[in-house]
Amino acid sequence: MLGPATAKVMAEHLGLHTVGDLLHHYPRRYEERGQLTHLADLPMDEHVTVVAQVADARLHTFASARAPRGKGQRLEVTITDGSGRLQLVFFGNGVHKPHKELLPGTRAMFAGKVSVFNRRLQLAHPAYELLKGDTEETVESWAGALIPLYPATAKLESWKIGKAVQTALPSAQEALDPLPGALREGRGLVPLPEALLKIHRPQTKADIEDARARLKWDEAFVLQVALARRRHADAQLPAVPRKAGPRGLLADFDDRLPFTLTEGQRKVSREIFDDLAAEHPMHRLLQGEVGSGKTLVALRAMLAVVDAGGQAAMLAPTEVLAQQHHRSITEMMGELASWGLWREAPPQKGGGGRREGGMLGGAEHATKVVLLTGSMGAAARRQALLDLATGEAGLVIGTHALIEDKVQFHDLGLVVVDEQHRFGVEQRDALRGKGKQPPHLLVMTATPIPRTVAMTVFGDLETSVLDQLPAGRSPIASHVVPAADKPHFLARAWERVREEVAKGHQAYVVCPRIGDEEDDPGKGASGKASGGKASGGAGAGEEADRRPPLAVLEVADQLARGPLSGLRVEVLHGRMQPDDKDAVMRRFAAGDADVLVATTVIEVGVNVPNATVMVIMDADRFGVSQLHQLRGRVGRGSAPGLCLLVTEMPEASPARGRLNAVAATLDGFELSRIDLEQRREGDVLGQAQSGARSSLRVLAVIEDEEIIAEAREEAAAVVAADPELEHLPGLRTALDALLDEEREQYLEKG
Repeated sequence: MLGPATAKVMAEHLGLHTVGDLLHHYPRRYEERGQLTHLADLPMDEHVTVVAQVADARLHTFASARAPRGKGQRLEVTITDGSGRLQLVFFGNGVHKPHKELLPGTRAMFAGKVSVFNRRLQLAHPAYELLKGDTEETVESWAGALIPLYPATAKLESWKIGKAVQTALPSAQEALDPLPGALREGRGLVPLPEALLKIHRPQTKADIEDARARLKWDEAFVLQVALARRRHADAQLPAVPRKAGPRGLLADFDDRLPFTLTEGQRKVSREIFDDLAAEHPMHRLLQGEVGSGKTLVALRAMLAVVDAGGQAAMLAPTEVLAQQHHRSITEMMGELASWGLWREAPPQKGGGGRREGGMLGGAEHATKVVLLTGSMGAAARRQALLDLATGEAGLVIGTHALIEDKVQFHDLGLVVVDEQHRFGVEQRDALRGKGKQPPHLLVMTATPIPRTVAMTVFGDLETSVLDQLPAGRSPIASHVVPAADKPHFLARAWERVREEVAKGHQAYVVCPRIGDEEDDPGKGASGKASGGKASGGAGAGEEADRRPPLAVLEVADQLARGPLSGLRVEVLHGRMQPDDKDAVMRRFAAGDADVLVATTVIEVGVNVPNATVMVIMDADRFGVSQLHQLRGRVGRGSAPGLCLLVTEMPEASPARGRLNAVAATLDGFELSRIDLEQRREGDVLGQAQSGARSSLRVLAVIEDEEIIAEAREEAAAVVAADPELEHLPGLRTALDALLDEEREQYLEKG
């Protein structure tokens, strides 16, 4: 039906393989050619459509950077409709066709955007349609038409995709309807073939509305059915109930805590303990603002599982974070973590993760806490693997190294995944496969997730929210520092850093780039940390003119020699050796460095209560949620935190608007809403999501909250009545399209 070349480009660049895929490649927006306009009253900067006659056409050649020998071509066409005159201009290769067709006396319709050049109105490269003795009706219908503009690529323009869609449209009649008839009629939705016709070839704006309303329901409903089936299947799985005894590790741990748990921590812990005691696996999402004490809640769950004779594993996204969790957990547990005690005396073999600590002269109850990462030495790794296999280690903290085939557990009862949007679902499932029966699963995230996203992305998980900050946490003041408009503000920012260091505190400076050979797109072109003049703000179209993002290595060097000279400045980034990274973090945590210049490796989990200032360079290059995460690294002790968002974007730019929003509120849920509204769902749902992400074409998870909530209820009812969907073949087909077989396993999202 389509030529092989076009089909190949569609498959490779747009992921469109079948006629169905093409029909579901919806227009991104619609261009209105505009009602017919008289030349005498053309509005500036608007798309207009005019019917006029060519009065004059001239081809000019000129010299330019691209055509230095005077080979540049420009076609100027003057048109008139009796009420006024207008100039059209075509450049380059675009002159040939109009030069042949737009001869004086020719009547045509022209559509384009009105601009001013040399004080005269003009249309540059307008679309046009020649009128050969046509009736007024053609003119009216052409001018009033809604022209679909498709998501396109450089290899395939929107209008070519449009032509391919028009060729495929007749087969929309055979589209299988995924919605149960009663649901479709009950909600007054148009049939699927009609919706496809109306979205690709709308006569009116009402057609587009009808089509979108129907197609949104399809997306929400099919996705929610997949999630409902997942929840239904999970509820059938067996799991070992893990109920903590009255006196054990958990009780000893609670007795040691130097503070009381917040009411929120107690409530969430109760929800988790109830799930752990059940006979099917827990699947819970634990959301908590930065610093709300999620790790403590997760650790209590892990200790309860060890008390019940099982093992618990915590999976962290980076080695820095795994090492940090290992450190903070062993510190929190103190003598209950018999981690250091076995370095001297070889361990006696014993199962079940629990140690009667009497043999060690340590605590009465203790368990071994091991770390497992990819960069460990062979001997340490062998010992860690042995401890896991024999059950000697009750708790293990690691990176995805935990998922490798070699890793065997004695009895894995609970998996805690930290910052799970960084993990592919495959990894989560692989770890779950390590238990004799599926282990319980607790997913932690510090990225606040609006309710609708939780229903869409984590629809198979029950959600717990920690929204109280523990007593003693300090507020964080945030300010935007406009380095280009007000360079003295940036100078003041470095003074503030010096003042905090003088008080005995520490500071982070975060940059978007490392700045070594590997990631450096424009050597030597970067702006200066002291506020070097770089090009002002840019929208997407001006992105090419901006200087490269500021880099850790350059900024650290400039700061150490300039505004922060005399202070101990260290660097941290993702391409350093793991041991070097850990050494830098240890020095910073111990107070042996004043300023840490880093990439976003410090975004999650790094805990240095003495750090009070965070300066984020080129802050406009980070997402809202990411800025919120970074800011959460300061104000973790008793001294107040300060976050400075440095940017060179102009006052009125959307980027500045985003930064002002971050500075204005510490409410992560509010910010995640703003983030979603601005960036749509892609980044927030994460690129690693199998299945569901790619299916969201017309559904917007923030605006369509009601549709998602209703679709979830409808889906649950349908799956409860017919788990295999035997009576809904159309829905089954749509589900298969959303997830091929293995993807259904992974709709658990990760």
